[in-house]
Amino acid sequence: MSSEPGAAAGARIRALRTERGLSLSALAAAAGIGKGSLSELESGRRNPTLDTLYAVAGPLGVPLALLVDFREGSVVADEGFETVLLHTERTATTTSEVWLLRVDAGVTRSSPAHQAGVVEQLVVLAGSCRVEYADQVVDLGAGDHASWPADRPHRYTAGEHADLRAVNVIMTPT
Repeated sequence: MSSEPGAAAGARIRALRTERGLSLSALAAAAGIGKGSLSELESGRRNPTLDTLYAVAGPLGVPLALLVDFREGSVVADEGFETVLLHTERTATTTSEVWLLRVDAGVTRSSPAHQAGVVEQLVVLAGSCRVEYADQVVDLGAGDHASWPADRPHRYTAGEHADLRAVNVIMTPT
């Protein structure tokens, strides 16, 4: 769920979908979510989950931060996972998002592929995690860093003994 009203995120999704000439059915299919769920989200009757926001951001070709209106301090959470938008930097060629993550011990955060050319980075502040992307597996502890192409599915799992605290930077070509 998001800290902002679901209606605002839903209105942005509807506007982006319309701009791109996508039907409700086409976006729902591309995002892998139900047409009814997308309709409820767009109309403000349903608050978006992080999974849903990621699912629609990819097919819309936009960074997640756009769906929360680039508002620093925006919180998006699912069970066992919370992320806070710390900063967004937009240039003529790239949108960079900086998120603070909290992932409960043992929880896995799976992300669908972002648009082509997106690169994601994770810096572990506390705890540990395993990052999996393409055919790579990287184990990280406090102070470690990983970077990977995020235009394919990827995931990270917090270590079993402590919550993960990390900074996640997502760089999206514009």
